[in-house]
Amino acid sequence: MPAFPEHTHFPRAGLARRLGAILYDFLVIIALLMFATIIALGFVAGLVSIGLISLGAEQDHASVLEGNVLFMLYLVAVIFWFYAGFWVRGGQTIGMRSWRLKVQNTDGSCIGWKQATIRLLSSAFGLSNIGLLFSGQQKLAWQDKAANCEVIVLSAEANKLRNWKKF
Repeated sequence: MPAFPEHTHFPRAGLARRLGAILYDFLVIIALLMFATIIALGFVAGLVSIGLISLGAEQDHASVLEGNVLFMLYLVAVIFWFYAGFWVRGGQTIGMRSWRLKVQNTDGSCIGWKQATIRLLSSAFGLSNIGLLFSGQQKLAWQDKAANCEVIVLSAEANKLRNWKKF
């Protein structure tokens, strides 16, 4: 996890920017989940075509996935991969990049997988950002405190693609 010491001098992000990034990421997540569902439906169609699964008279391929625990875990894994993967590799999701936000350790290094997992589990679907209203000058949301990291606002120059070079 290379450190970017020059990123230690940027201010921490406030609630409005974080909510903007959450909205952008929400739209991307919806698209990813739709794509993941298409893949799962193709998998079910393949299983039906080779005879491993049979459909009832009033049943379609989507009904196989409906309420299926494995399918739900698959969708949760897609969401985890999106957030944790971006946070660990470059500190920015697509929405965070648009709003010039970056999640990092206080020394400018990227967070690790353990921190990303803690951050994601403690985020309560973005609602824990309300903790910013009670953190005063620290500007740390509850998930930031739990994962021992921070979200900063980058300048336009610092927001260049160099953070994503590991991809």
